[in-house]
Amino acid sequence: MSAVISTTTPAVDLAAVKNKQHLAWSAGDYAVVGTTLQFVGESLCEALDLRAGERVLDVAAGNGNATLAAARRWCNVVSTDYVPTLLERGRARASAEGLPVQFEHADAENLPYTDHSFDVVLSTFGVMFTADQDKAAAEMARACKPGGRIGLANWTPTSFIGELFKLMGKYLPAGGRREVTRALGHRSAATRALRRTARLDCHRAQELRVPLPQRGPLLEVFRTFYGPMHKAFGALDAEKQEALAADLIALAEKFNRATDGTLVAPSEYLEVVIKRK
Repeated sequence: MSAVISTTTPAVDLAAVKNKQHLAWSAGDYAVVGTTLQFVGESLCEALDLRAGERVLDVAAGNGNATLAAARRWCNVVSTDYVPTLLERGRARASAEGLPVQFEHADAENLPYTDHSFDVVLSTFGVMFTADQDKAAAEMARACKPGGRIGLANWTPTSFIGELFKLMGKYLPAGGRREVTRALGHRSAATRALRRTARLDCHRAQELRVPLPQRGPLLEVFRTFYGPMHKAFGALDAEKQEALAADLIALAEKFNRATDGTLVAPSEYLEVVIKRK
């Protein structure tokens, strides 16, 4: 009798993946890295052609880069995330600029808003990390008015950050997920996409003799402040930590285009504007 070999892919436990992601983004202090990407929020808001008075929802807003950009354009902004400390960072930034933003704790996969509540729904490097991309896409589309706009800024798989997450996957298992832009496809009347580049600047990839400043060597900044990397190092033994550190330094140097001893690592991302059906 011939043996029967199953080719069925084991189901991904999305609840477990989501819990791990929440713990990862709650660790470290993402705002230290996130604030360097403020211009991405500004660019996305320009691409969305925001108008004064429009109601805007920032999903998985992090420390509020797109939130602030929309509020500066006189929009009525609701900024959401499922990590309270990141919302507090965004709230402090908005308060410093005197911007009237509404901050709310919310899960991108289960938004607490009625259908068609917002003229614009957007996310920068946020919703792309949700465990259930289909659910997050459906929620963004549901919250957006027909004829409204949905805006996304997502790292591409071959970008520096895309490669960074592949690297971490070598050391720790990650849950599979589809790409959120595709999940929104059948809900769109029109889509525009533009490839852009964000720079990650540090003094250098590694410098063990220099005390850690917040804008220090990339290895220490990511290991200390970037939640997923912080958790990855914490979950590994000493030997694997050293291996991960060496791989991270090599990856950074692969992307580095600076020749003066500093680190300038360009990371490609996709800026997407979708017109809601």
